[in-house]
Amino acid sequence: MKTTFTQLAYKSTDTFIYGSCPKPVKCKNGMIIGGGIVYPEVNFTLPSISVTNDTLTDALAIYQDIINGVLLKARDLHAPGLVIEYETLPEFTYNPSWGINVHRILRDTMYEFETKYGLKSVLRMTPNDVREFNRPPVMRSGRYWENMLEIFEKTARDGADILSIESTGGKEINDAAVVNADLRTAVFALGVLGARDMEFLWTHISDIAEATGAISGGDSACGFANTAMVLAERKFIPKVYAAVMRAVAAPRALVALENGAVGPGKDCAYENVYLKAITGTPIAMEGRTAACAHFSPIGNIAAAAADLWSNESVQHIKLLSGFATAVSTEQLIYDCRLMNTAAEKGIALAIRDTLVESDCYLDPQAYIMRPDIAFRIAAEIVKTPDAFSRTVNTARLALDILKQAADSGELNLEEKEYKCFDILRTQIDEIPDDEEKFIAEMSKELDDSKYLLREYITC
Repeated sequence: MKTTFTQLAYKSTDTFIYGSCPKPVKCKNGMIIGGGIVYPEVNFTLPSISVTNDTLTDALAIYQDIINGVLLKARDLHAPGLVIEYETLPEFTYNPSWGINVHRILRDTMYEFETKYGLKSVLRMTPNDVREFNRPPVMRSGRYWENMLEIFEKTARDGADILSIESTGGKEINDAAVVNADLRTAVFALGVLGARDMEFLWTHISDIAEATGAISGGDSACGFANTAMVLAERKFIPKVYAAVMRAVAAPRALVALENGAVGPGKDCAYENVYLKAITGTPIAMEGRTAACAHFSPIGNIAAAAADLWSNESVQHIKLLSGFATAVSTEQLIYDCRLMNTAAEKGIALAIRDTLVESDCYLDPQAYIMRPDIAFRIAAEIVKTPDAFSRTVNTARLALDILKQAADSGELNLEEKEYKCFDILRTQIDEIPDDEEKFIAEMSKELDDSKYLLREYITC
Protein backbone atom coordinates (compact mmCIF):
# COMPACT_ATOMS: atom_id res chain seq x y z
CA MET A 1 0.00 0.00 0.00
CA LYS A 2 1.41 3.37 -1.01
CA THR A 3 1.94 5.96 1.74
CA THR A 4 2.50 9.69 1.38
CA PHE A 5 4.28 11.45 4.23
CA THR A 6 2.86 14.89 4.99
CA GLN A 7 4.48 15.75 8.32
CA LEU A 8 7.58 15.07 10.36
CA ALA A 9 7.78 12.17 12.81
CA TYR A 10 9.36 14.42 15.47
CA LYS A 11 8.21 17.47 17.38
CA SER A 12 11.69 18.55 18.43
CA THR A 13 15.32 17.94 17.53
CA ASP A 14 15.93 17.14 21.22
CA THR A 15 14.59 13.63 20.62
CA PHE A 16 16.23 13.25 17.22
CA ILE A 17 19.15 11.21 18.39
CA TYR A 18 21.21 8.13 17.70
CA GLY A 19 19.99 4.69 18.75
CA SER A 20 16.27 5.39 18.96
CA CYS A 21 13.37 6.37 16.75
CA PRO A 22 9.56 6.44 16.85
CA LYS A 23 9.21 3.38 14.60
CA PRO A 24 11.86 0.83 15.61
CA VAL A 25 12.17 -2.37 13.60
CA LYS A 26 11.99 -5.74 15.38
CA CYS A 27 13.89 -8.58 13.73
CA LYS A 28 13.05 -12.28 13.84
CA ASN A 29 15.61 -13.03 16.57
CA GLY A 30 14.31 -10.27 18.82
CA MET A 31 16.91 -7.61 18.02
CA ILE A 32 15.25 -4.19 17.87
CA ILE A 33 16.87 -1.61 15.63
CA GLY A 34 16.11 1.91 16.75
CA GLY A 35 14.95 0.71 20.16
CA GLY A 36 17.65 2.36 22.28
CA ILE A 37 20.88 0.64 21.23
CA VAL A 38 23.23 1.51 18.38
CA TYR A 39 24.46 -1.69 16.76
CA PRO A 40 27.50 -2.04 14.50
CA GLU A 41 26.78 -2.93 10.89
CA VAL A 42 29.72 -4.68 9.28
CA ASN A 43 30.12 -4.75 5.51
CA PHE A 44 32.98 -6.51 3.76
CA THR A 45 34.22 -7.58 0.37
CA LEU A 46 36.75 -9.91 -1.14
CA PRO A 47 40.40 -9.02 -1.67
CA SER A 48 41.43 -8.48 -5.28
CA ILE A 49 40.25 -11.64 -6.98
CA SER A 50 38.55 -12.35 -10.27
CA VAL A 51 35.54 -14.51 -9.46
CA THR A 52 35.01 -17.22 -12.07
CA ASN A 53 33.90 -20.83 -12.09
CA ASP A 54 37.53 -21.75 -11.47
CA THR A 55 37.95 -19.44 -8.45
CA LEU A 56 34.46 -19.71 -6.95
CA THR A 57 35.48 -22.30 -4.36
CA ASP A 58 38.29 -20.03 -3.19
CA ALA A 59 35.92 -17.05 -2.99
CA LEU A 60 33.41 -19.00 -0.90
CA ALA A 61 36.22 -20.07 1.47
CA ILE A 62 37.24 -16.43 1.91
CA TYR A 63 33.67 -15.45 2.82
CA GLN A 64 33.70 -18.23 5.43
CA ASP A 65 36.95 -16.87 6.88
CA ILE A 66 35.53 -13.35 6.93
CA ILE A 67 32.35 -14.19 8.78
CA ASN A 68 34.20 -16.34 11.31
CA GLY A 69 36.64 -13.54 12.06
CA VAL A 70 33.97 -10.86 12.32
CA LEU A 71 31.73 -12.88 14.63
CA LEU A 72 34.63 -14.00 16.83
CA LYS A 73 35.67 -10.38 17.27
CA ALA A 74 32.09 -9.39 18.12
CA ARG A 75 31.85 -12.24 20.65
CA ASP A 76 35.17 -11.45 22.28
CA LEU A 77 34.30 -7.74 22.60
CA HIS A 78 30.86 -8.50 24.09
CA ALA A 79 28.89 -6.79 21.34
CA PRO A 80 25.17 -6.78 22.29
CA GLY A 81 24.42 -7.72 18.67
CA LEU A 82 25.40 -6.71 15.18
CA VAL A 83 24.18 -6.48 11.63
CA ILE A 84 26.06 -8.13 8.78
CA GLU A 85 25.55 -6.60 5.37
CA TYR A 86 26.17 -8.86 2.43
CA GLU A 87 26.53 -6.57 -0.57
CA THR A 88 27.01 -8.76 -3.60
CA LEU A 89 29.67 -8.23 -6.21
CA PRO A 90 28.21 -8.00 -9.73
CA GLU A 91 29.37 -11.55 -10.45
CA PHE A 92 27.23 -12.83 -7.59
CA THR A 93 24.13 -11.16 -9.01
CA TYR A 94 24.82 -12.17 -12.61
CA ASN A 95 24.98 -15.72 -11.23
CA PRO A 96 22.31 -15.85 -8.52
CA SER A 97 23.29 -19.34 -7.35
CA TRP A 98 26.76 -18.00 -6.45
CA GLY A 99 25.28 -15.15 -4.42
CA ILE A 100 22.80 -17.46 -2.74
CA ASN A 101 25.64 -19.81 -1.71
CA VAL A 102 27.54 -16.93 -0.08
CA HIS A 103 24.38 -15.87 1.73
CA ARG A 104 23.93 -19.41 3.06
CA ILE A 105 27.52 -19.50 4.36
CA LEU A 106 27.02 -16.21 6.21
CA ARG A 107 23.55 -17.03 7.48
CA ASP A 108 24.44 -20.52 8.74
CA THR A 109 27.52 -19.24 10.58
CA MET A 110 25.52 -16.44 12.17
CA TYR A 111 22.93 -18.95 13.37
CA GLU A 112 25.75 -21.11 14.76
CA PHE A 113 27.22 -18.23 16.78
CA GLU A 114 23.81 -17.30 18.13
CA THR A 115 23.19 -20.89 19.23
CA LYS A 116 26.66 -21.47 20.74
CA TYR A 117 27.45 -18.07 22.23
CA GLY A 118 24.20 -16.12 22.35
CA LEU A 119 25.56 -13.56 19.88
CA LYS A 120 22.55 -12.13 18.10
CA SER A 121 23.06 -10.95 14.55
CA VAL A 122 20.94 -9.83 11.62
CA LEU A 123 21.75 -10.20 7.94
CA ARG A 124 21.08 -7.38 5.47
CA MET A 125 20.95 -8.68 1.89
CA THR A 126 21.99 -6.09 -0.71
CA PRO A 127 22.21 -7.37 -4.28
CA ASN A 128 24.22 -5.25 -6.65
CA ASP A 129 21.91 -3.39 -9.05
CA VAL A 130 23.15 -4.88 -12.31
CA ARG A 131 20.39 -3.42 -14.49
CA GLU A 132 22.74 -0.63 -15.53
CA PHE A 133 25.03 -3.15 -17.23
CA ASN A 134 22.68 -3.06 -20.19
CA ARG A 135 23.55 -0.01 -22.28
CA PRO A 136 21.30 1.86 -22.32
CA PRO A 137 19.93 0.41 -19.07
CA VAL A 138 16.83 -1.78 -19.19
CA MET A 139 15.20 -1.31 -15.80
CA ARG A 140 12.03 -3.42 -15.78
CA SER A 141 12.65 -6.61 -17.70
CA GLY A 142 15.34 -8.92 -19.00
CA ARG A 143 17.95 -11.20 -17.50
CA TYR A 144 19.53 -8.69 -15.13
CA TRP A 145 16.18 -7.70 -13.62
CA GLU A 146 15.11 -11.33 -13.28
CA ASN A 147 18.41 -12.28 -11.63
CA MET A 148 17.98 -9.50 -9.07
CA LEU A 149 14.48 -10.67 -8.22
CA GLU A 150 15.71 -14.25 -7.92
CA ILE A 151 18.48 -13.44 -5.47
CA PHE A 152 16.17 -11.23 -3.39
CA GLU A 153 13.46 -13.89 -3.16
CA LYS A 154 15.65 -16.93 -2.61
CA THR A 155 17.86 -15.36 0.05
CA ALA A 156 14.79 -13.94 1.81
CA ARG A 157 13.28 -17.42 1.90
CA ASP A 158 16.65 -18.70 3.11
CA GLY A 159 16.72 -16.39 6.13
CA ALA A 160 17.87 -12.92 5.04
CA ASP A 161 16.48 -10.46 7.57
CA ILE A 162 16.62 -7.13 5.72
CA LEU A 163 16.40 -6.45 1.98
CA SER A 164 18.20 -3.39 0.59
CA ILE A 165 19.80 -2.10 -2.58
CA GLU A 166 21.79 0.81 -3.99
CA SER A 167 19.54 1.32 -6.98
CA THR A 168 20.75 2.99 -10.14
CA GLY A 169 17.65 4.32 -11.88
CA GLY A 170 18.65 7.60 -13.57
CA LYS A 171 22.35 7.12 -12.89
CA GLU A 172 23.10 6.85 -16.60
CA ILE A 173 22.02 10.51 -16.87
CA ASN A 174 23.49 11.66 -13.58
CA ASP A 175 26.98 10.34 -14.37
CA ALA A 176 27.60 13.18 -16.81
CA ALA A 177 25.68 15.70 -14.70
CA VAL A 178 27.83 15.20 -11.62
CA VAL A 179 31.10 15.65 -13.51
CA ASN A 180 29.79 18.96 -14.87
CA ALA A 181 28.12 20.03 -11.60
CA ASP A 182 24.89 20.25 -13.58
CA LEU A 183 22.15 20.48 -10.97
CA ARG A 184 19.29 20.84 -13.47
CA THR A 185 20.11 17.50 -15.09
CA ALA A 186 20.69 15.91 -11.68
CA VAL A 187 17.17 16.92 -10.67
CA PHE A 188 15.88 15.16 -13.78
CA ALA A 189 17.97 12.05 -12.99
CA LEU A 190 16.91 11.85 -9.33
CA GLY A 191 13.55 13.59 -9.07
CA VAL A 192 12.04 12.25 -12.30
CA LEU A 193 13.80 9.11 -13.55
CA GLY A 194 15.15 7.85 -10.24
CA ALA A 195 11.95 8.46 -8.30
CA ARG A 196 9.85 6.61 -10.88
CA ASP A 197 12.25 3.70 -10.87
CA MET A 198 12.16 3.61 -7.08
CA GLU A 199 8.38 3.21 -7.05
CA PHE A 200 8.59 0.30 -9.48
CA LEU A 201 11.56 -1.33 -7.75
CA TRP A 202 10.46 -0.95 -4.14
CA THR A 203 6.95 -2.19 -4.82
CA HIS A 204 8.57 -5.45 -5.95
CA ILE A 205 11.07 -5.61 -3.07
CA SER A 206 8.39 -4.91 -0.48
CA ASP A 207 6.14 -7.59 -1.99
CA ILE A 208 8.98 -10.10 -1.68
CA ALA A 209 9.61 -9.06 1.91
CA GLU A 210 5.95 -9.46 2.82
CA ALA A 211 5.74 -12.86 1.17
CA THR A 212 8.87 -14.22 2.88
CA GLY A 213 8.78 -12.60 6.32
CA ALA A 214 11.81 -10.42 5.57
CA ILE A 215 12.08 -6.70 6.28
CA SER A 216 11.90 -4.22 3.42
CA GLY A 217 14.83 -2.00 4.41
CA GLY A 218 15.91 0.97 2.30
CA ASP A 219 17.84 2.34 -0.65
CA SER A 220 20.86 4.58 -1.17
CA ALA A 221 21.77 7.31 -3.63
CA CYS A 222 25.39 6.22 -3.35
CA GLY A 223 25.95 6.38 -7.12
CA PHE A 224 24.59 9.94 -7.13
CA ALA A 225 25.32 11.95 -3.98
CA ASN A 226 28.28 9.92 -2.72
CA THR A 227 29.90 10.15 -6.12
CA ALA A 228 29.57 13.92 -5.84
CA MET A 229 31.14 13.80 -2.37
CA VAL A 230 34.14 11.81 -3.61
CA LEU A 231 34.63 14.14 -6.59
CA ALA A 232 34.41 17.18 -4.31
CA GLU A 233 36.95 15.58 -1.95
CA ARG A 234 39.31 15.34 -4.93
CA LYS A 235 38.49 18.97 -5.84
CA PHE A 236 37.02 18.04 -9.22
CA ILE A 237 33.68 19.71 -8.44
CA PRO A 238 32.53 22.29 -5.84
CA LYS A 239 31.69 21.17 -2.32
CA VAL A 240 28.56 23.31 -2.47
CA TYR A 241 27.28 21.19 -5.34
CA ALA A 242 28.01 17.98 -3.42
CA ALA A 243 26.22 19.36 -0.35
CA VAL A 244 23.12 20.30 -2.33
CA MET A 245 23.12 16.85 -3.93
CA ARG A 246 23.04 15.34 -0.44
CA ALA A 247 19.67 16.97 0.20
CA VAL A 248 18.41 16.56 -3.37
CA ALA A 249 18.79 12.79 -3.05
CA ALA A 250 16.29 12.62 -0.19
CA PRO A 251 12.95 12.80 -2.08
CA ARG A 252 14.04 9.95 -4.34
CA ALA A 253 15.06 7.84 -1.33
CA LEU A 254 11.77 8.61 0.42
CA VAL A 255 9.91 6.80 -2.37
CA ALA A 256 11.12 3.47 -0.95
CA LEU A 257 9.51 4.25 2.39
CA GLU A 258 6.32 5.33 0.65
CA ASN A 259 6.21 1.96 -1.08
CA GLY A 260 6.63 -0.51 1.74
CA ALA A 261 10.13 -0.03 3.13
CA VAL A 262 10.33 0.35 6.91
CA GLY A 263 14.08 0.64 7.53
CA PRO A 264 16.71 0.41 8.66
CA GLY A 265 17.93 2.68 5.88
CA LYS A 266 21.08 1.76 3.95
CA ASP A 267 24.41 2.82 5.48
CA CYS A 268 25.87 4.83 2.58
CA ALA A 269 22.64 6.84 2.25
CA TYR A 270 23.59 10.03 4.07
CA GLU A 271 20.19 11.31 2.98
CA ASN A 272 18.89 9.01 5.73
CA VAL A 273 19.08 11.90 8.19
CA TYR A 274 16.18 13.59 6.37
CA LEU A 275 14.27 10.33 6.01
CA LYS A 276 14.46 9.60 9.73
CA ALA A 277 13.11 13.06 10.50
CA ILE A 278 10.18 12.48 8.14
CA THR A 279 9.32 8.83 8.73
CA GLY A 280 10.63 8.00 12.21
CA THR A 281 12.17 4.79 10.88
CA PRO A 282 15.67 3.61 11.91
CA ILE A 283 18.72 4.35 9.78
CA ALA A 284 22.22 3.07 9.24
CA MET A 285 24.98 5.66 8.82
CA GLU A 286 28.69 5.66 8.16
CA GLY A 287 31.44 8.15 8.93
CA ARG A 288 34.97 8.01 10.31
CA THR A 289 34.95 4.21 10.45
CA ALA A 290 34.16 4.15 6.72
CA ALA A 291 37.54 5.66 5.86
CA CYS A 292 38.60 2.16 4.87
CA ALA A 293 36.26 2.57 1.88
CA HIS A 294 36.27 6.31 1.14
CA PHE A 295 37.23 9.64 2.67
CA SER A 296 34.60 12.16 3.72
CA PRO A 297 34.19 15.47 5.59
CA ILE A 298 31.36 14.08 7.74
CA GLY A 299 33.13 11.56 9.93
CA ASN A 300 31.47 12.53 13.22
CA ILE A 301 28.20 14.26 12.35
CA ALA A 302 27.04 11.17 10.47
CA ALA A 303 26.72 9.35 13.80
CA ALA A 304 24.40 11.91 15.37
CA ALA A 305 21.18 10.10 14.45
CA ALA A 306 22.53 6.65 13.54
CA ASP A 307 20.74 3.53 14.73
CA LEU A 308 23.28 1.31 12.99
CA TRP A 309 26.92 2.42 12.64
CA SER A 310 28.63 1.03 9.57
CA ASN A 311 32.07 0.78 7.99
CA GLU A 312 30.66 1.01 4.42
CA SER A 313 32.87 -1.84 3.18
CA VAL A 314 36.31 -3.24 3.86
CA GLN A 315 38.46 -5.68 1.95
CA HIS A 316 39.61 -8.88 3.59
CA ILE A 317 43.31 -8.04 3.58
CA LYS A 318 45.99 -8.64 6.21
CA LEU A 319 47.08 -5.77 8.45
CA LEU A 320 49.61 -5.81 11.29
CA SER A 321 47.01 -6.74 13.89
CA GLY A 322 44.95 -9.12 11.79
CA PHE A 323 42.55 -9.08 8.87
CA ALA A 324 41.00 -5.72 8.05
CA THR A 325 37.49 -7.15 8.33
CA ALA A 326 38.01 -7.97 12.02
CA VAL A 327 39.86 -4.69 12.61
CA SER A 328 36.95 -2.73 11.19
CA THR A 329 34.51 -4.71 13.33
CA GLU A 330 36.47 -3.78 16.46
CA GLN A 331 36.42 -0.08 15.55
CA LEU A 332 32.67 -0.12 15.03
CA ILE A 333 32.02 -1.96 18.29
CA TYR A 334 34.02 0.57 20.30
CA ASP A 335 32.24 3.51 18.65
CA CYS A 336 28.85 1.95 19.43
CA ARG A 337 29.90 1.11 22.98
CA LEU A 338 30.76 4.76 23.62
CA MET A 339 27.45 6.03 22.22
CA ASN A 340 25.42 3.43 24.11
CA THR A 341 27.19 4.10 27.40
CA ALA A 342 26.54 7.82 26.98
CA ALA A 343 22.85 7.04 26.45
CA GLU A 344 22.78 4.89 29.61
CA LYS A 345 24.30 7.78 31.58
CA GLY A 346 21.76 10.26 30.21
CA ILE A 347 24.24 12.30 28.18
CA ALA A 348 23.39 11.09 24.69
CA LEU A 349 22.15 14.53 23.63
CA ALA A 350 25.43 16.10 24.68
CA ILE A 351 27.38 13.48 22.74
CA ARG A 352 25.14 14.00 19.71
CA ASP A 353 25.68 17.75 19.80
CA THR A 354 29.43 17.25 20.15
CA LEU A 355 29.46 15.00 17.10
CA VAL A 356 27.54 17.66 15.17
CA GLU A 357 29.58 20.66 16.31
CA SER A 358 32.89 18.98 15.55
CA ASP A 359 32.10 18.80 11.82
CA CYS A 360 29.28 21.09 10.82
CA TYR A 361 31.08 24.43 10.37
CA LEU A 362 34.01 23.07 8.38
CA ASP A 363 32.31 21.80 5.24
CA PRO A 364 28.95 22.46 3.55
CA GLN A 365 28.36 18.71 3.25
CA ALA A 366 28.45 18.47 7.03
CA TYR A 367 26.48 21.66 7.63
CA ILE A 368 23.57 20.41 5.53
CA MET A 369 23.26 17.40 7.89
CA ARG A 370 22.86 19.34 11.15
CA PRO A 371 19.71 18.20 12.99
CA ASP A 372 18.08 21.62 12.83
CA ILE A 373 18.92 21.94 9.13
CA ALA A 374 17.75 18.37 8.50
CA PHE A 375 14.39 19.27 10.03
CA ARG A 376 14.06 22.35 7.81
CA ILE A 377 14.79 20.32 4.69
CA ALA A 378 12.54 17.46 5.80
CA ALA A 379 9.70 19.91 6.46
CA GLU A 380 10.12 21.32 2.95
CA ILE A 381 9.99 17.83 1.42
CA VAL A 382 6.64 16.92 2.99
CA LYS A 383 4.94 20.13 1.86
CA THR A 384 4.25 18.60 -1.55
CA PRO A 385 3.28 15.01 -2.46
CA ASP A 386 5.31 14.34 -5.61
CA ALA A 387 9.01 13.58 -5.90
CA PHE A 388 9.63 16.06 -8.71
CA SER A 389 8.46 19.18 -6.87
CA ARG A 390 10.02 17.88 -3.66
CA THR A 391 13.39 17.59 -5.42
CA VAL A 392 13.25 21.07 -6.97
CA ASN A 393 12.12 22.71 -3.73
CA THR A 394 14.75 20.87 -1.71
CA ALA A 395 17.51 22.03 -4.06
CA ARG A 396 16.34 25.62 -3.76
CA LEU A 397 16.13 25.51 0.04
CA ALA A 398 19.50 23.78 0.43
CA LEU A 399 21.14 26.52 -1.65
CA ASP A 400 19.50 29.22 0.46
CA ILE A 401 20.57 27.59 3.71
CA LEU A 402 24.19 27.19 2.63
CA LYS A 403 24.46 30.70 1.20
CA GLN A 404 23.03 32.25 4.35
CA ALA A 405 25.47 30.27 6.50
CA ALA A 406 28.40 31.25 4.29
CA ASP A 407 27.38 34.94 4.17
CA SER A 408 27.11 35.07 7.97
CA GLY A 409 30.53 33.48 8.42
CA GLU A 410 29.06 30.52 10.29
CA LEU A 411 30.12 28.10 7.54
CA ASN A 412 33.78 27.95 6.55
CA LEU A 413 33.75 28.16 2.76
CA GLU A 414 36.56 28.79 0.32
CA GLU A 415 36.20 31.95 -1.74
CA LYS A 416 36.06 30.06 -5.03
CA GLU A 417 32.97 28.21 -3.82
CA TYR A 418 30.87 31.38 -3.62
CA LYS A 419 30.39 31.68 -7.36
CA CYS A 420 28.59 28.31 -7.32
CA PHE A 421 25.53 29.74 -5.60
CA ASP A 422 24.43 31.94 -8.48
CA ILE A 423 25.25 29.30 -11.09
CA LEU A 424 23.31 26.57 -9.28
CA ARG A 425 20.42 28.93 -8.53
CA THR A 426 20.14 29.75 -12.23
CA GLN A 427 20.11 26.07 -13.09
CA ILE A 428 17.25 25.45 -10.66
CA ASP A 429 15.27 28.49 -11.79
CA GLU A 430 15.38 27.17 -15.36
CA ILE A 431 13.35 24.10 -14.35
CA PRO A 432 9.64 24.51 -15.16
CA ASP A 433 7.05 23.88 -12.47
CA ASP A 434 5.28 21.28 -14.58
CA GLU A 435 6.97 17.85 -14.55
CA GLU A 436 5.69 16.81 -17.97
CA LYS A 437 7.01 20.02 -19.50
CA PHE A 438 10.37 19.35 -17.85
CA ILE A 439 10.42 15.82 -19.26
CA ALA A 440 9.71 17.19 -22.72
CA GLU A 441 12.52 19.73 -22.42
CA MET A 442 15.07 17.22 -21.19
CA SER A 443 14.05 14.70 -23.84
CA LYS A 444 15.11 17.18 -26.50
CA GLU A 445 18.40 18.03 -24.76
CA LEU A 446 19.69 14.62 -23.68
CA ASP A 447 21.34 12.01 -25.83
CA ASP A 448 18.64 9.35 -26.20
CA SER A 449 21.27 6.70 -26.83
CA LYS A 450 22.23 7.00 -23.14
CA TYR A 451 18.86 6.13 -21.62
CA LEU A 452 15.44 4.72 -22.44
CA LEU A 453 12.73 7.10 -21.33
CA ARG A 454 10.12 4.36 -21.75
CA GLU A 455 11.78 2.48 -18.87
CA TYR A 456 10.70 5.28 -16.53
CA ILE A 457 7.62 7.09 -17.79
CA THR A 458 5.09 4.60 -16.41
CA CYS A 459 4.89 3.04 -12.94
